[in-house]
Amino acid sequence: MEQNLTSATEAELEKDKVVADSDQRMGQSLAPSSEAGCGKDKAMADSDDSDSEDEAQQNLQLESLQTELAANPSNYDAHLQYIALLRRTGDVDQLTIAREAMSELFPLSPTMWLQWIKDELSIDTASRPEAFSRILKLYERGVFDYLSVSLWCDYINFVQEFDPIVRQCTPTGISKTRDLFESALTAAGLHVAEGNKIWEAYRQYEQAILLTIDDTDAQAKEKQVQHIRSLFHRQLSVPLADMSSTLTAYKTWEVEQGNLQDVESIELVDIYPHVASSYQKALEMYNARFHLEEQILSSNVSNSERLQHYMNYLKFEQSFGTPARIQVLYERAITDFPVSPDLWLDYTRNLDNTLKVGNIVSNVYSRATKNCPWIGELWVRYMLALERGHASEKDLSDVFEKSLQCTFSTLDEYLDLFLTRVDGLRRRMTSTGEQDLEYKIIRETFQRASDYLSPYLKNTEGLLHLHAYWARLETKLGKDITAARGVWESCLKICGSMLEAWNRYIEMEVELGHINEARSIYKRCYSKRFSGTGSEDICHSWLRFEREFGKLEDFDHALHKANYEHIRNFFSDVGGIVAIRILHDKFTGKSRGLAYVDFMDDEHLAAAIAKNKQKLIGKKLSIARSDPKRGGRESSNPKTLKEHVHTTNHSSQKGSLSKETEDTYKEDVKDAKLSSTKPGNDNIQLKGKNTFAVPRNVRPLGFTANKPKAEDADEKPKSNEEFRKMFIR
Repeated sequence: MEQNLTSATEAELEKDKVVADSDQRMGQSLAPSSEAGCGKDKAMADSDDSDSEDEAQQNLQLESLQTELAANPSNYDAHLQYIALLRRTGDVDQLTIAREAMSELFPLSPTMWLQWIKDELSIDTASRPEAFSRILKLYERGVFDYLSVSLWCDYINFVQEFDPIVRQCTPTGISKTRDLFESALTAAGLHVAEGNKIWEAYRQYEQAILLTIDDTDAQAKEKQVQHIRSLFHRQLSVPLADMSSTLTAYKTWEVEQGNLQDVESIELVDIYPHVASSYQKALEMYNARFHLEEQILSSNVSNSERLQHYMNYLKFEQSFGTPARIQVLYERAITDFPVSPDLWLDYTRNLDNTLKVGNIVSNVYSRATKNCPWIGELWVRYMLALERGHASEKDLSDVFEKSLQCTFSTLDEYLDLFLTRVDGLRRRMTSTGEQDLEYKIIRETFQRASDYLSPYLKNTEGLLHLHAYWARLETKLGKDITAARGVWESCLKICGSMLEAWNRYIEMEVELGHINEARSIYKRCYSKRFSGTGSEDICHSWLRFEREFGKLEDFDHALHKANYEHIRNFFSDVGGIVAIRILHDKFTGKSRGLAYVDFMDDEHLAAAIAKNKQKLIGKKLSIARSDPKRGGRESSNPKTLKEHVHTTNHSSQKGSLSKETEDTYKEDVKDAKLSSTKPGNDNIQLKGKNTFAVPRNVRPLGFTANKPKAEDADEKPKSNEEFRKMFIR
């Protein structure tokens, strides 16, 4: 709280004074004299040795802190320790450098600014023009960092004491002082607990001006009286602490001006009804806030409780107060809790919704990012606020570069920063038409983002979005399709296992009317393995593409492709696949919609059968155990059957296949041998159990078989002939 800050400052300054006096007294007691004997000489020598040791220790500490700050400039505590140590050593030049370095990175507390100003005053006489100007700038910087009524009052007192123009009470000096007071009222005049200090100082200044006006100049005196009266009226309309005292002071002043006979005998409403009404309203506002003020000023609560009290107070003001009053309360809160991200986010969000643009908004964001530099959202919204305020490209670039020097908790925050930067550049480019200059910066920003994030965001939606955005701007703004393809090729090296990356690349080519290029990408990604149903999805997408854009032979080619891969992926969760054989028409070479899949053991076979009725490429499959020996005698050539069919007979029947069955089966064997040698499949010895898979609801034209049984009915092992009859007219 400001009261705490003020008392702490005064205590610190008093402590410094005591230390200085003590040092002075020590120097006097150790000063040599003509009567000094050997004992005193020895004491002096011991003291010198002690001082040397202290100095050596201080030098070691300074070197250690310098090393730490060089390696980690954001170490707030190290800055504080370094400055405190330099104050003790009296190295003024290094002390100024250290303070400037810290101020560049962090806002300084009101106490630290007052210490800095005190040290400067002790070095130079403030009345000297160069010293006055330097200290004045320190005050200006100090009141910018945090809201402090005591610092504002000290600032005003300094100007009144050392500014020669102000001291001479010239019209220019009076105008300058009034501007300073008005700035102080804008910043802290609505501070419920301490704002009255600035109002009273302002009135005292104006009353002092009144005393300088010659009595013969009645017009000037009356003008000044009206100025003071107006100031009283303004203060009485603001809910502040100790309002009754202000009212009494006003009545007393009016008595002095001859407008009232007695302070107690006449009510304010009798002479200034509108002022009385404003005062009553302000008093009611103060009473409504009194308990909230007590809560945030209490010294008997924890920091977390006090912060919650501030949040409750802010909700109250947002419901009933004005934007200016809300802003002052936010400033009071961040002075007490400067590193609370939620508080800064809430504060800046409120300004975005009310003020939107202007120096006030950008200044608050500047302080927010200094206090909480690790919050990426603050930097993002800072850049947006600057853009709304039509900031220069240099200002936007500076803020962006500063943000990249910070450490954030997630990579998404870095991604959001890069995208926000690109968004702003794109909008500026399209609105100003500076395409050559601006687009080069856009490309460089995308490249930096990709270089930085790619190692950490492989196969993520965020990185895919970055490259898709980049490629689109290359075509739309850069007018360079080759560069856009280069972006996608780079993306595929990082996110190639994501089906969406391929799809987005294809979509760009299709949108641009580059059908052959899109088909080429389909052929490339067809051999890739994708998680889940990705392989099936790419096949379905390719077929749709060829249906809409390709020739018949293109469609047939797509229809013929990754069947083996589809089946393998379909059973990937089962495992244990030994071989896959897809049956093709011996004349056309097209798939007949039938396939044999061999598994290494009964366990994998049972798991495969359990996938019956699941979909493959949008079609349900019929999956059943096959038994080629059912329905006929054993083959006269057992060796051929054993190699091609099963090592285990699931039928209790014995005997060989009929001639018709055997011929049919041999035809299937011939087809299977042809299909099993296609690229991507190993031609290995066949063994294990067979599961037959076929898309459901795919019937040859003119198919007249009986309606299939219910899908939930059990299926018995089928012979080859039974399988064939399911699909042969």
